[in-house]
Amino acid sequence: MASGIGAARLGPAERAAALERMAARELDVVVVGGGVVGAGVALDAVTRGLDTGLVEARDFASGTSSRSSKLIHGGLRYLEQLNFELVREALQERSLLLQRIAPHLVRPVPFLFPLTHHLWERPYVGAGVALYDMLGFASGLTRGVPGHRHLSRSRALRLAPALKKSAFTGAVQYWDAQVDDARYVMMMLRTAAEYGAHVAPRTQVVGFLREGERVTGVRVRDLESGAEQEIRAQQVVNATGVWTDDIQELVGGRGQIHVRASKGIHLVVPRDRIHSLTGIILRTEKSVLFVIPWGRHWIVGTTDTHWTLDKSHPAASRADIDYLLDHVNAVLSTPLTRDDVEGVYAGLRPLLWGESDETSKLSREHVVAHPVPGLVMIAGGKYTTYRVMARDAVDAVAHGLDQRVPPSCTDRVPLVGAEGYQALWNSRHRLAHSSGLHVARIEHLLQRYGSLIDEVLELIEQDPSLARPLNGADDYLRAEIVYAATHEGARHLNDVLTRRTRISIETFHRGQAVAQEAAELLAGPLGWNDEQVKREVEYFTKRVEAERRSQEQDSDQEADAIRLGAPEIVPVVVPDRA
Repeated sequence: MASGIGAARLGPAERAAALERMAARELDVVVVGGGVVGAGVALDAVTRGLDTGLVEARDFASGTSSRSSKLIHGGLRYLEQLNFELVREALQERSLLLQRIAPHLVRPVPFLFPLTHHLWERPYVGAGVALYDMLGFASGLTRGVPGHRHLSRSRALRLAPALKKSAFTGAVQYWDAQVDDARYVMMMLRTAAEYGAHVAPRTQVVGFLREGERVTGVRVRDLESGAEQEIRAQQVVNATGVWTDDIQELVGGRGQIHVRASKGIHLVVPRDRIHSLTGIILRTEKSVLFVIPWGRHWIVGTTDTHWTLDKSHPAASRADIDYLLDHVNAVLSTPLTRDDVEGVYAGLRPLLWGESDETSKLSREHVVAHPVPGLVMIAGGKYTTYRVMARDAVDAVAHGLDQRVPPSCTDRVPLVGAEGYQALWNSRHRLAHSSGLHVARIEHLLQRYGSLIDEVLELIEQDPSLARPLNGADDYLRAEIVYAATHEGARHLNDVLTRRTRISIETFHRGQAVAQEAAELLAGPLGWNDEQVKREVEYFTKRVEAERRSQEQDSDQEADAIRLGAPEIVPVVVPDRA
């Protein structure tokens, strides 16, 4: 690989080196945005041999890409819209991710579709799911998941005793896949770094470099130090999702792409609150509602409402939460209450602006544009098809370069941690014996790190105290907190408790009970003094408190105003529009 084995570390030293290298010479391409699409573009570009950099104003996947339904799926509802090509493409990507690109991060998940009408619904839904399965074969790969099956009401109740018997007449079960969306993005960026990409979080674009009409790079501010530098590149790719229009305005483009933000919120509840062996999908008046298995929890989502307020921290209101509870309780024999909710998270979908006023009807297909020479913009799409979006964006980059660029090869590039994963999974009992950890811990680590598990175990070998779980979030080992800083690009406590782990949504205390312990673990690798540790804990605590208060408000405006009351640990500057 371009930079040698071990280059996949994204620690503080690697970030500093990446910024230095990006300032030292003209790159072929610099990517703005560290979400799933930006990470995909960086990986696609660097594996085609392009000298590639990526900057992200906050943490990797800190926007939409950490706040999804965490599903890798074709989108059953798109079949109703007769968008067969979008579904086929997404199912092909699902197969690739499950079987070749990231088997350690993406895994099958079953869903039960309860039927509510006696005559017409079973053949209608059955035909749709059969087509869904058939399209999954269209790529020539195996689907990677079992086929669907029809169930009577009594058989469905054996799988999902939580369902209210009177709420349905029978069911169809089918399979899709799921992923920890933020970890996937981070692993993709580690893979890009291993092939030679220069990656820097907490680095905000504050202006564009121009030579006449042409964009020739970006001016960035290091939000950790306040220092500014120029990064020159033959092509700049804007992959900023819901911020697409803002970047177009900054660069003076003519607005070839318009994105509308749609807010989706999700609830996290303990696994014992819903007695079921399978996920559940429900039809609502606007879209669909998922009840998704998530370790020792369930994720319930989502909503679909127009959002025009703060893009960095979209807030969930009481109305959002009640909407989800009302709809899921319509089919549960034991209803959920607000007291059952461990976590709440809200994200924004970047939908291409269409003629419809309803966000649920706007396009999920993507668009690539060249608003000015030297600048490529990519927007729209969905998480599952990020790789196709990235390929199309880099094809546009290649068109703008004065050199021959090979075609995309990311359909054959496994992410770090994928190679050897299956063999290690088969040997997990041996790993447990040699490490002294319980086999359940080894399984947890393998499904988060894959074959990189050795790096985590090495930390434990060097410091056996890291083998203990966090006091208050015992799904996670202390070693995982340290590793997030040394290898995974985490810069702040919030990065670790919200994205490298999911403690902020998987515990009733939302991470507050472990904040001090985690901050002290991060202090060493990140070079914090006692004052910085205190500041990190205070910021995280204020963020959680603001989110809790915002979720008690009746309207988006009230919720947004309260959520914005929590300060940023690093001030995010407003781009200079001069």
